Amino acid sequence: MISATAALRQEHTAILRMLDATEEVAARLERGDRVTSDTLEGLLEFFRIFADRCHHTKEEDLLFPRLEQKGMPHQGGPIGVMLREHTMGRSLIRQMAEASEDYRKDAAGAGSRWANAAAEYAALLRSHIEKENNILFVIAERLLSDADQQELSEQFERIEMEKIGAGTHQRLHGLMERIVKEVFAEARPTPMQL
Repeated sequence: MISATAALRQEHTAILRMLDATEEVAARLERGDRVTSDTLEGLLEFFRIFADRCHHTKEEDLLFPRLEQKGMPHQGGPIGVMLREHTMGRSLIRQMAEASEDYRKDAAGAGSRWANAAAEYAALLRSHIEKENNILFVIAERLLSDADQQELSEQFERIEMEKIGAGTHQRLHGLMERIVKEVFAEARPTPMQL
């Protein structure tokens, strides 16, 4: 079994892939290109369930309290910053969800609102992940013993079952693969290019 911080870093890799797709979709919407509602909903589902309910819950309910027990302050340090950014991300996801609903109804400006919230969300999460990977997790790896890491890793598996259910992690990875492939599929040559 891999360490808790290694597991969280792996989840960051998946989140970053979906942020790439999100930024591409946002760029298309800003250009006025049509994007399927299924794509918007798939991105939202991934971020709501995988990034927030699964990943952030592991940090908020397990990692951060353990780090506090080891002496890391809640306020005025990395934990407080991470928690504020989780809250900001949830607000942006709500904005994206509202815009997605309006987009499905062909409401004027909905695509642009989705794109703006998505671009802000992607920028927030990229910065957040960099801070966690290069600051918080590095400190955590100094503070946590191998036994702490192992125990947290086991607790991560339990919380994943409780919060998102059996098979959901794998289903969301499948969703990620489908969306990334769809968004970044090579453009078909036009007759002029043949």
